[in-house]
Amino acid sequence: MNTVRLGWTLVHFLWQGGLIAAVYAAVRRFAASANGRYVLACAALAAMMTAPVVTWWMLGEPQTAPTVAADRTARVPSAATPLPFAVELSVPTAQKTAWIEWAVTIWLLGASALSARLLGGWWMAARLRWKQTRPAPFEWVQAMERLCARAGVARAVGLRISAMVESPVAVGAWKPLILVPVGMLAGLPAAQVEALLVHELAHIRRHDYLVNLLQSLAEALLFYHPAVWWVSGHIRAEREHCCDDAAVALSGDAMEYANALAELAGMRQMRLVAVAANGGMLADRIARLLGERRSAPARQGSLLAAVLLAAATFTVFAQETPRPSFQVASVKLNTDNPPNRMQRPMPGGRWSARNANLQMMILTAYGIQKYQLIGGPSWMESDGYDIEAKADGNASNAQLLLMLQSLLADRFKLSVHRETKELPIYNLAGAKGAFNPPPAKEDGCEPMNPGTPLRAGVMPCGFPRIGMSGFVDAAKITTAQLVATLAMVVGRPVIDQTGFTGTFDLHLKFTPDQATQGLPGGALSATPPDPDPSRPNIFEALQEQAGLKLTSSKGPVEVLVIDHVERPTAN
Repeated sequence: MNTVRLGWTLVHFLWQGGLIAAVYAAVRRFAASANGRYVLACAALAAMMTAPVVTWWMLGEPQTAPTVAADRTARVPSAATPLPFAVELSVPTAQKTAWIEWAVTIWLLGASALSARLLGGWWMAARLRWKQTRPAPFEWVQAMERLCARAGVARAVGLRISAMVESPVAVGAWKPLILVPVGMLAGLPAAQVEALLVHELAHIRRHDYLVNLLQSLAEALLFYHPAVWWVSGHIRAEREHCCDDAAVALSGDAMEYANALAELAGMRQMRLVAVAANGGMLADRIARLLGERRSAPARQGSLLAAVLLAAATFTVFAQETPRPSFQVASVKLNTDNPPNRMQRPMPGGRWSARNANLQMMILTAYGIQKYQLIGGPSWMESDGYDIEAKADGNASNAQLLLMLQSLLADRFKLSVHRETKELPIYNLAGAKGAFNPPPAKEDGCEPMNPGTPLRAGVMPCGFPRIGMSGFVDAAKITTAQLVATLAMVVGRPVIDQTGFTGTFDLHLKFTPDQATQGLPGGALSATPPDPDPSRPNIFEALQEQAGLKLTSSKGPVEVLVIDHVERPTAN
């Protein structure tokens, strides 16, 4: 009877699984490296999966149904192949068979439930590839190609930004893809982002996605044995340790990588058939990177303890560098109301603004577009301010922007936080399939170098000129630069779906309308004498003059929310 045969296969695995776990525990002490312990744990789990198969085969099919009296004992199992571990049971045969059938029924229910959960996790992981995702910026796509070469990953690996994940996640066995949360690429230092990406590339190089799938299958089938979960937990922990070691080996800075992991300490772990940078016990991983040893009871602590340790580590070792500030600054309300509003960095580490409203300054300081700013009183747009600020030494433009953030926090009591919201967006793609523009003219522009003025009539490479009357001119522009320009013009995020990675020249002429309210004004724009009302709108112009099309959609957008702001204090 196959039910009896299956039941006794499951029963025999109770001692077999314990024996395999004991051998694994004894041998594991002699493995010095994380990779060695990982291989041993995988071998132990593979042996656990093999044992029931061998037992099933050795039990064989009963030749004849045993005929015994109800008060006699039966040797189980009666099989064509004798077993060295046959068990003598003093249980009536009918009761024995009923007990085995109940055990098999309970096992089937548990295995079916966990298998359904496994399929659900696989479906969710597959859904992550396209649900609320957008391509990563072009510079990070290039960085990913460079990191793949350094990590020894021969396959092409995609990189997308997702609103569905809270830490980097690698999905896919055959077409691997790394998903990063919204804001991570801009919110963490580049060195930390690269270290986290290398961790995910190590998962891909080691085929951990497929191993994790097989591991989850073993858990579903052998769920009733605690040793299976114990060994499987070691596999997951050592897998992360192996990838941590790979990330540190390539980055060369264990402290920097530990700081990046600490940023992920409070993030929710996703129950998916995927491998993520915040997998395993983060506290254990951070302690290991910092050279600290943790006892076995600590490894079995709660998630709260892990988060507290990681947070404490981050507090001690990864405190944010104090934001720089101007040495002296003057903020005055503009009462003359000149026609132009402007703000710009000046030579010698100075920042100057004339009749600039607070909204302009926030957009500049945080590098965002107007549609990304939420909240705040109406005077943020109506009141203009004159600002003269001086830094100590010749600060770079990036440092000046950080100093501007400090100035806004100090003088305007500005408090903000970042969120991700589902907002209207535009997708940019080729109007007729693939976008393949003519190559940019080699002599059509000059590189923009600080301190070196451009020749009259020559355009700077990669910097578009935008006119309020409706034109965009650019030489040697990339699609990343184009989507940033279009986002400013149309007042919505624009997602590049062209797949084009080269440079091209662009000359658009269109009629401004309600869809182009983001057109800038002031001294930064060049305006032709008389706009032509016969020009097409921005959407038609893109199709007819550039072979591109904008389609409306919705997607995740990182926004800056104003929590508190006041009119500035006196100088």
